[in-house]
Amino acid sequence: MKITYFKPTKQGVYPIKNGFSFAEEVLDDGNSGLILYAENGEQKKIPFQKEGKRGSLCGIMVEAVSGEFPYLEYNYYHKNTVYTDAFARKVNGLSKFGHGLTAKRKTRGSLTYKEFDWGEDEPLLIPYSNSVIYGLNVRAFTMHKSSHVKNRGTYEGVAEKASYLNGLGITAVELMPCYEYDECIYPASGAVSDKPVKEEIAREVKNLPEAFKEKVRLNCWGYQEGFYFAPKASYSAGGDPEVSFKNMVKELHANGIEVMMQFYFPPEMNQSVILDILKYWVIEYHIDGVRLSGFQIPYLIIAKEPVLQETKIRSSYFPLEEIYGDKIPYYRNLAADNGNYRNDMRRFLKGDENLVGQVIFDQRNNPRDCAVVNYLADYDGFSLYDMVSYDRKHNEANGEYNRDGTDHNYSWNCGFEGECRKKSVLELRKKQIKNALAFLFLSQGVPYLFSGDEFGNTRYGNNNAYCQDNDTGYIKWKTGKLQDEILGFTKALIRFRKEHSILHSQKELKILDTLGCGYPDISYHGTEAWRPDLSYISRMIGIMLCGNYAEKQDEPSIYIAYNMHWIEHELALPKLPKGEKFVPVLWSEEIMRPVSDDSVGKNEAAEKEDSSGEKAENKIVIPGRSIAVYVSQKENV
Repeated sequence: MKITYFKPTKQGVYPIKNGFSFAEEVLDDGNSGLILYAENGEQKKIPFQKEGKRGSLCGIMVEAVSGEFPYLEYNYYHKNTVYTDAFARKVNGLSKFGHGLTAKRKTRGSLTYKEFDWGEDEPLLIPYSNSVIYGLNVRAFTMHKSSHVKNRGTYEGVAEKASYLNGLGITAVELMPCYEYDECIYPASGAVSDKPVKEEIAREVKNLPEAFKEKVRLNCWGYQEGFYFAPKASYSAGGDPEVSFKNMVKELHANGIEVMMQFYFPPEMNQSVILDILKYWVIEYHIDGVRLSGFQIPYLIIAKEPVLQETKIRSSYFPLEEIYGDKIPYYRNLAADNGNYRNDMRRFLKGDENLVGQVIFDQRNNPRDCAVVNYLADYDGFSLYDMVSYDRKHNEANGEYNRDGTDHNYSWNCGFEGECRKKSVLELRKKQIKNALAFLFLSQGVPYLFSGDEFGNTRYGNNNAYCQDNDTGYIKWKTGKLQDEILGFTKALIRFRKEHSILHSQKELKILDTLGCGYPDISYHGTEAWRPDLSYISRMIGIMLCGNYAEKQDEPSIYIAYNMHWIEHELALPKLPKGEKFVPVLWSEEIMRPVSDDSVGKNEAAEKEDSSGEKAENKIVIPGRSIAVYVSQKENV
């Protein structure tokens, strides 16, 4: 072997002719260096030298003088400690998901890389205004036997579901962390993992019940420090996580679906490394976006990085004044969560008071420089089904005495806690899920739907299922009347949203008639047209979106009637131009339900008659806890 030293400018391992260059950060002058491992068990230890040092970076180049490079794996050592490179592009030793393990696994960086043929694959660059994001955990998404995929719980399994996702109508998948990490939380009697899990997720081992102290517990979500440059090996069916991940991205792109990825960074993370990680995944793996959480994230630097200007970047916060000032971005790639949208809409759904004003703000919120993401359910907290089935969390199986997970779920069980066979309860739950879905897809911001919520998946009341690698944490691909009806309603809503650009405008609606057409872009109504009831006790609102402000020509106007009171209410329809009328197209109430998600039916209960038997003009009756959607139509149609 030929060994030379060089002064590196960046950390990492890179192939060179007949070998590799290694650059690692060393913060003191202690005994440290590189260990190479051959397939036959041979090890070669190479110390760092001062002539190969620049700042705190040390560089070594190792080349084979003749033949192939004999070493397949590597690690670094510092004094008596051997550790795996945090910049490794592939990590060996974690390919088996954690079940059945009793001792901490040994890891090594891999020196086997493969070229990948991307063909004509390019970023899809779908604007936020046209996006529907779908969150999923790679393992939980297809691990249940009901998923009917060949490679369950893997990148390949996600790729097998590409046609389903395309048919659902989503435009992007957002993957929970799938960079390499050790999912095992080791017992107190054994070696405890040196990778800290997110504070809200894992408690100190000493506080666990006795039954859990001798077991390896799992962090299935991945919000912890990891090997950020390597895809998670246990999610690969083919044994090569790099190729598996890239094939998944390529297949989803071929189906018109973008790939976003979540990253969690702990407080001690180097900010410049965070930027390197994001750029690496965008360049090497063709991902279309990232969702950031954690600490000390350099939002300003990330937002201004040229390589990431057309990459979707989602987080809970951005310093927009520092990023843009008075300028408008040429491509709106930043997106922040819509404040308390989840809590506001859940409270409105269950009939809480004094929310109408906040709801119409959340429904319209769509800033020009930073998109907002709306969601009522995510990986944490209750699923949509559990939100209408449980009043309190049921996390006993997590082994933390039900103390973990939030106590603020803003849920209502519709009269019975948990699983129930009572028809009236099930019908109400179904209607409430439809109402929640209508909130989501009829709001202006970017809708985010978590996997399984489109057909009523349950986590059995567990609102912090981070360690549940079982039916509780998995998506159950059940079919039945309830599941099929919710799925059909979800598809209908997504399709309706896509067909009407006024529901996902590129610009924020102003509640003004800027076109001079006689109607503002968006307006609010109550029992009288143009006079919304924003009082403390009000639980209803009518919202009209004028089709003249749509980006497409000849779009109809839309009227959305929300009634979250438990009794029916009358709402007024604004008068349309001569020759037009409002007709119902979507509704959540059982008696107004379409036969299938493809049908547009007539609302038998939508028009109220006066005492003489004549139809009361411009008045509709909305049943309790219901939503109805109307579109304008030429009267001769």
